[in-house]
Amino acid sequence: MKTIRDYLDEAAERTPERIAQQFYQGHAWVTRSYGALRDRVVRAAGIVQDLGIVPGRQQVALMLDNGPEWQEIYLALAGSGVAVVPLDPKLRPQEALHILRDSEAVAIFAGAKQQGTLGQVLGQLPHLRACVWVGAGTALAAEMRDCAHYVYETLIARLGEACEAGRAWFDRNRPAADSIASILYTSGTTGKPKGSMLSHGNFTSNVEASVRQVGFYASDNFLNILPLFHSFSFTANFMLPLSLGGCCSFVRSVKTIAEDMRQLRPTILLAVPLLAEKLYARITGQLKRNPAARILLAVGLRAVVAHKIRATFGGRLRLIGIGGAPTSPNVLRGFQKLGIPVLEGYGLTECSPGVAYPKLASYRIGTVGNVLDNMAYKLIEPDATGAGELCVRGPNVMQGYFKNPGATAEVIDAEGYLHTGDLARVDDRGNLTICGRRKALIVNREGKNIYPEEIEQVIERCPLVKDVIVLGYHVAGETGERVGAIIVPDEEALTALQSEAVAAKWGEAMAVRWRAAVEARLKGRQAGLPGTRRLPASLGPARMNERVRDEVMRLCREQLADYKLPRKVDLRAEPLERTSTMKVRRVVYEGALDETAGKDST
Repeated sequence: MKTIRDYLDEAAERTPERIAQQFYQGHAWVTRSYGALRDRVVRAAGIVQDLGIVPGRQQVALMLDNGPEWQEIYLALAGSGVAVVPLDPKLRPQEALHILRDSEAVAIFAGAKQQGTLGQVLGQLPHLRACVWVGAGTALAAEMRDCAHYVYETLIARLGEACEAGRAWFDRNRPAADSIASILYTSGTTGKPKGSMLSHGNFTSNVEASVRQVGFYASDNFLNILPLFHSFSFTANFMLPLSLGGCCSFVRSVKTIAEDMRQLRPTILLAVPLLAEKLYARITGQLKRNPAARILLAVGLRAVVAHKIRATFGGRLRLIGIGGAPTSPNVLRGFQKLGIPVLEGYGLTECSPGVAYPKLASYRIGTVGNVLDNMAYKLIEPDATGAGELCVRGPNVMQGYFKNPGATAEVIDAEGYLHTGDLARVDDRGNLTICGRRKALIVNREGKNIYPEEIEQVIERCPLVKDVIVLGYHVAGETGERVGAIIVPDEEALTALQSEAVAAKWGEAMAVRWRAAVEARLKGRQAGLPGTRRLPASLGPARMNERVRDEVMRLCREQLADYKLPRKVDLRAEPLERTSTMKVRRVVYEGALDETAGKDST
């Protein structure tokens, strides 16, 4: 079985002149060949050697926005047998702290924009001894005090002059197929993210099965929009073209996608549903404003319109692949009607991540295609419709969760099957349809996984909150889910707030009477409160509810990434329903926050 290092070496040796990367730098588009990419990787490997990193025994974190540096640093690390811990650059300090601490990362390559986040946590990470800043000046490195700091560009330039030692070190340190390439953090039942250990063989076996299933070629140019720390983008936008000797093209930003596509001329666009929906909306909006295009569609000349649409995408686009979350069937059919081939697949981080992809010639909208040919699967406890929990086994299934054998045993059974937690059924052609999830996992329109327990732990720290459940909810006309929270306020804490305000306004004697009346009311002995008619609006129930919401959102913004923030906070007086073991009965609240057509948002 091949390694990721094999992919790089073979591409650089076989076709060193072939374009590996396209990116925007210094106000111009730049191309980099496979030969040049490997030279950059060798230099970066020299940095890894200078830092004293021990391959196979130590982990290094990578916290960067998309760009050529992300790929070359990853290849230098994984290509020498060092396990890489990719982090979302948008994580809050406490989120980054947990992953860096749990993974025992001894160094981190980070973007200059992450200075504020990492500056708050580096002093709490005894394992972490070095930080290499990418895209930063020497002044930034000089400002930091908690560990050794370096500037990536300075080190690369220095090693370019004398990199033979680094080259020899890189040649000596080659990973095996079972060496851990990435530790990708994904949350679990405790709400704290768990690190999925994915080997070189996990990734390469998944890549090769995906190539056989869908059909990708060395001539393909992959447009890289999705963040590389996400397993879908990592395998599809990075590993796939690397294995083929194809090209990975980076857009400047999400705002310049249309313009960049005309310049970069991709053949493959891989997207999450939100991106696909925005592209489709832009196309349909243009068609509505173009009478000639509407006439051509009306008289059956769809191919002419499709040709013009593809021209706006650079003229070479042959496939849009969607993953990460369910996509609206209307969007999928819409692309097909416009002559733009589109597929929707299925996977999860623990499977590197691909599990099922359709074949273009036989794709059925609403399914995610066949399970990959090097995987086995079973459905357990199927219901009357044939839907059961999907369990899969194969060379792409993770080695386990880092330092967490108990959590590993919960999801991988004695036969080696990974229990996905997703309900699925199979049609007469072997196509999977994903019906839902057994877990409480929330998947938003961008395909990001959001774990309710993590958000609940933050909200529970609010002194005004007695109980909480976080769940996903649907909005009519949208795919994916939004994050919502049902909260039971702590009435005693609210009463204390009101009492303090009463004392400040009318004196402590009135506050004592106020507290006694509240206690009597709570015990059912009294209906009214003293001075209620004179109570200002700032102390009334509506304002108290606002205080709860404000405090909850303040805590969430401090400790959670933006996409995890609750979009709806529903306050309720009645206690949450719980089981005999005091677990909240989530099934009771499924759909409780959904917004159907005609129902106002709250």
